[in-house]
Amino acid sequence: MTSLEEELRAIIEAEGPMPVSRYMALCLGHPRHGYYATRDPLGVAGDFTTAPEISQMFGELIGLWCAEAWRGMRAPARVRLVELGPGRGTLMHDVLRAAKLVPAFEQALEVHLVETSPVLAALQRDKLAGADVPIAWHESAAGLPAGPLVVIANEFVDALPIDRFVKTAGGWREQRVGIAKEKLAFGLHPAPLAGFDESLPTRLRRAPEGSMLERRDIAPLREIAKRIAAATGTALVVDYGHRRTSFGDTLQAVRAHEFADPLENPGLADLSAHVDFEALAALAKEEGLRVRGPITQGVFLRRLGIEPRAERLKRDADASVRNDIDAALARLVGASPRHMGELFKVISLAHAALPIEPGFDSA
Repeated sequence: MTSLEEELRAIIEAEGPMPVSRYMALCLGHPRHGYYATRDPLGVAGDFTTAPEISQMFGELIGLWCAEAWRGMRAPARVRLVELGPGRGTLMHDVLRAAKLVPAFEQALEVHLVETSPVLAALQRDKLAGADVPIAWHESAAGLPAGPLVVIANEFVDALPIDRFVKTAGGWREQRVGIAKEKLAFGLHPAPLAGFDESLPTRLRRAPEGSMLERRDIAPLREIAKRIAAATGTALVVDYGHRRTSFGDTLQAVRAHEFADPLENPGLADLSAHVDFEALAALAKEEGLRVRGPITQGVFLRRLGIEPRAERLKRDADASVRNDIDAALARLVGASPRHMGELFKVISLAHAALPIEPGFDSA
């Protein structure tokens, strides 16, 4: 039994079964035993790999996208380049290398990294130690300074905690984590939720019994949306998920690049769930922002020119490196289940007065 499981059991025994969101938040963010507080989860030696770790092409193209977004904002003299959940700092490192191709953009930059993991923040400091721009770290988006923003959120939203609800004969009930047969187990709150059907999109209100709906608190994105509406700017969100709110069980645990039981070994596995892009778009529109997308990652990267960039990198490379570049390209834009091109989506949340950014102009 992990140290975190002992603590979870004590909470459940004292207070009763807990919402899935609380369980997920403790598994990922507990200050002593949480997943992100205790490890570097990325790469071959970790539990999963993100797009920036697959190829420099991803970050370079995002960097040039950021420069064009800044130009669309009429090139303010100072702009806050924000990354939510910056991993090892690889994406920002590649973004800043691309920014050097637009010197005025680089000169305008202040980099702000929103990171809760001390382990990852240390890796980011090492990775970005040679940067030519000022860099600040924040534990939440609430700590960001006011002013024009360009925000990147790559595989950030999927790790925000979710709540889960199940349709029963008596109505919708909240799923909770309790203890059954001496193990952590999912169960249902005994009381049905009044008015839950009315909170659903009209097309989903006649859900069959057994349907599951997942919802997450995307408060960090609302904070960003409010700041963009108050000043100006844009946010680029890249993540895996579905275009429209839908039913399904997408909570997953990953450990050593293999799927695991979300209730086993809490604190030792990554937990995530599909992003509901319809809900994300609705939040942005509530704050008065203009939404573009979602489009697939494959379409987005192709529109930004990933294929010509791959050919340029291959030009002076040996056969082994060329093969690696081809494999990385396929993984980023390919449509098969083992690739990211179709499952991952990209959405832009921008101030209503700004022009359409690259990649979305044909959406």
